[in-house]
Amino acid sequence: MSNPSKTFECRWHASLQVLLFYLAAQVAAIASLCLAALPLWMVLVGLALCAGHAGWMLWMPRFNGIRHDATGWQLWNPRSGWQPVQLRPDSLALPQLIVLRFRLPGQWWVRGLCIARDALPADHHRRLRVRLKFTRRRWAAPE
Repeated sequence: MSNPSKTFECRWHASLQVLLFYLAAQVAAIASLCLAALPLWMVLVGLALCAGHAGWMLWMPRFNGIRHDATGWQLWNPRSGWQPVQLRPDSLALPQLIVLRFRLPGQWWVRGLCIARDALPADHHRRLRVRLKFTRRRWAAPE
């Protein structure tokens, strides 16, 4: 598993489970704004923030592929292709969900990415979880 000459690559699609969870969270936020005893201007600002976040989530560039080879971890973005990343130790690989925490070179902030089980074929999801748990130097900065 730790042989750096072997390349691992997989790509995923949008997850219906993550979308449903996000929509439920939006509905809960909007309902709480409407039911709270707040001035009208605060409710309107809150609703505008919910709508702005939904728009940002729908149209922001997405990573939808991951690759590991001798040079390290890379994520695929349709706009900019393969980008080297440094995975963070707080990444999480569970049977239902993979949470990738990563940093792009030259950036100081850390980003997150959720890959639900329904976004990948079951064998690819399992192989990615194993790779994330047992690859040597998985937290190393890209070369």
